[in-house]
Amino acid sequence: MVETIRWTDDGVVMVDQTRLPREEVFVTCRTYREVADAIRRMVIRGAPAIGVAAAMGVALGVLRADGEDLDAQMEEICGELAGTRPTAVNLFWAIRRMKDVYGSMRGHPIEEVRRRLVEEARQVYREDIAINEAIGRNGADLVPDGKTVLTHCNAGALATAGYGTALGVIRAAVAAGKSIDVFADETRPFLQGARLTAWELQRDGIPTTLITDNMAGHFLKSGRIGCVVVGADRIAANGDVANKVGTYSVAVLAKENGIPFYVAAPVSTLDLSLASGDEIPIEQRDTAEVTTVFGTPVAPEGIPVENPAFDVTPHRYVTAIITERGVARPPFGESLARISGSGTTGGRF
Repeated sequence: MVETIRWTDDGVVMVDQTRLPREEVFVTCRTYREVADAIRRMVIRGAPAIGVAAAMGVALGVLRADGEDLDAQMEEICGELAGTRPTAVNLFWAIRRMKDVYGSMRGHPIEEVRRRLVEEARQVYREDIAINEAIGRNGADLVPDGKTVLTHCNAGALATAGYGTALGVIRAAVAAGKSIDVFADETRPFLQGARLTAWELQRDGIPTTLITDNMAGHFLKSGRIGCVVVGADRIAANGDVANKVGTYSVAVLAKENGIPFYVAAPVSTLDLSLASGDEIPIEQRDTAEVTTVFGTPVAPEGIPVENPAFDVTPHRYVTAIITERGVARPPFGESLARISGSGTTGGRF
């Protein structure tokens, strides 16, 4: 399994996901601004992975800071990282966690502060892998044996510190001895399913078939699909789910055909400060992602384009939400509050 991100003495090392599957290249971010740029350009992507990268970016920024007016520099570091991508709530969760640790170290020598922040960033990394493995265990029983699982976008090891959320459920089901295969939506326009999910599962030896996004309805109607499992970038208090654009369509089609639609995500993806998905900010990305494919034009020059990176699936289409603390089912307003400990996770930092 590929190592998505790691902390080293030289800086934060991450696999460049924009270059997969053609080549496996690792880049080293030596400043927090380079980490922020990597998040912005989707060198690293996926809500949990972005959270880990943000935590490491904060630690790296303070480690490289000159020590003059560290409070102001900390605000600048956190602000730069928070401004990279607006939808994935794990980003803000991780920054707030690092700010809380920084606040608890007020008055300590700067070297102690630096060591403590590096330790916390590495702990976020370790926790994420353990959380994903727990999500996998909690979700494996929901996957029907002898059926195909449909997934959209990439919610695997590449979207996390390791193992994956939606793909973690699939991996755990396979490890439990279930005979399953996977249909991976290509996930236009950035092709995370074609480039990343197919690549990951092929490396794992899990039988995987790549389909275009507009084939999902055909196969959901066929009787071949046993369930849909996707990840999430933010989940509101009522169970509305923001995930890669196209997820909503898959959820509606699954409901129409009586197929369970599962969302796999860590508790840090919950944003109980938002009553519904209507309040979730949706990132708008470069129109060139739609009009070109890796630099090759596929649309008339000058054509107007919309490119929302995410859509919101209303909770009525969600069968269950699989977390490291258990499986939440409707009514989500009650089950998510119980799983989160009635706290307000996510939110701004």
